[in-house]
Amino acid sequence: MDTHLDGGSSAPLYQQVLDLLKSDIEQGTYPVDSQIPTELELSKMYGVGRVTVRRAIEELVGEGYLTKRQGRGTFVTATKIIRKVHQKDDVQSFTQACAENGMKAGARVVARKTVAADRDLASFFGLDEGSDLILVSRVRTADGVPVLFENNYYPVDGFEFLKDIGLSNCSIFEAVGERTGRYPCSSDPCRLEIARAGIDTARELKVPVGEPLFFMNAGFLDSNGERFCYGRQYYVGSRYSFDI
Repeated sequence: MDTHLDGGSSAPLYQQVLDLLKSDIEQGTYPVDSQIPTELELSKMYGVGRVTVRRAIEELVGEGYLTKRQGRGTFVTATKIIRKVHQKDDVQSFTQACAENGMKAGARVVARKTVAADRDLASFFGLDEGSDLILVSRVRTADGVPVLFENNYYPVDGFEFLKDIGLSNCSIFEAVGERTGRYPCSSDPCRLEIARAGIDTARELKVPVGEPLFFMNAGFLDSNGERFCYGRQYYVGSRYSFDI
């Protein structure tokens, strides 16, 4: 671990501390979910004041490298997954995004059930409001860390098998494609906004209640332009980045 600060550098001391900490995180000196030294310990390690260390830590929290846990300390967060969202004509699954980032995708089924279509879902699928849809809810992980709480809605007709097939640790798009020959090829509409984690979502994603999350509403179409599924997905912002 290099704790040497460059006295001749024009970079502010906090930036030098930030760069050294970031390097140690990226090289695995401080692994994901490990606790970094305290401000006092880092202050002594780098030979700088605690205010300098505190600013470096706050910057790294803002960048998503670290997270503060009340009463416990500061911990390393998972590397962000970068995912393409040129969604009008290019759909990239979570599993594909993980693979491109050198991470292993996982999935845990939270629920699958029949639900009544609300106005937006009914409009997308061309059904009457209140019509039955199949909802599959899963937590998606990257290298074991929860990143995404996905809620995918499918019409009952042609997708009854979703009630029974295995959907753990796999791409649901691939699972459906193997059964039907249909895959999502575009999405419209696709809306991305910020939402705060409710009690259930926070529990599944292992974040504090009220944590800001990316919330995506997306209607997926197959290669023939037919309605495929509709997703309402929650992403942990500190663990995820979109390439738009």
